Amino acid sequence: MNLPPSESRTVVARTGLLCLGGLALYGVGLGVLLTTTGSAIPCPFRLATGWLCPLCGSTRMAAALMHGDLGAAFGLNPGVLVALGLLLLLGLTWVVELGGGPRLRPPAGLRRCLRGVPAAGWWLAGVVGTAAVVLLRNLG
Repeated sequence: MNLPPSESRTVVARTGLLCLGGLALYGVGLGVLLTTTGSAIPCPFRLATGWLCPLCGSTRMAAALMHGDLGAAFGLNPGVLVALGLLLLLGLTWVVELGGGPRLRPPAGLRRCLRGVPAAGWWLAGVVGTAAVVLLRNLG
């Protein structure tokens, strides 16, 4: 089923906001669990290898954010905190779009450049980036 472009954008924005909302609820839930009980879900990667994964420290980071301690949150997992900031900006653009505001997108040249990267390239970048984070966190 092909939707008109304006309706298609609305579907993308709504779906994206639902996904971001679910992610936010999960993170807040883990932070509340840690804050109220002092316990958290153990990291399976760390249990299996003894190494920190790219997400290790995120539950404590969420608890620090709940207490308004941005510095502690950054110290616990700077990569995830920056990613959350970018996701917040993305969510705000979707809220503006759904509220009838302008469609906020990166400049056309950047969009063309990013669209030119094949899916395998994005997957490879993700795998290499994740491996680099794991190595830097554990060997650095």
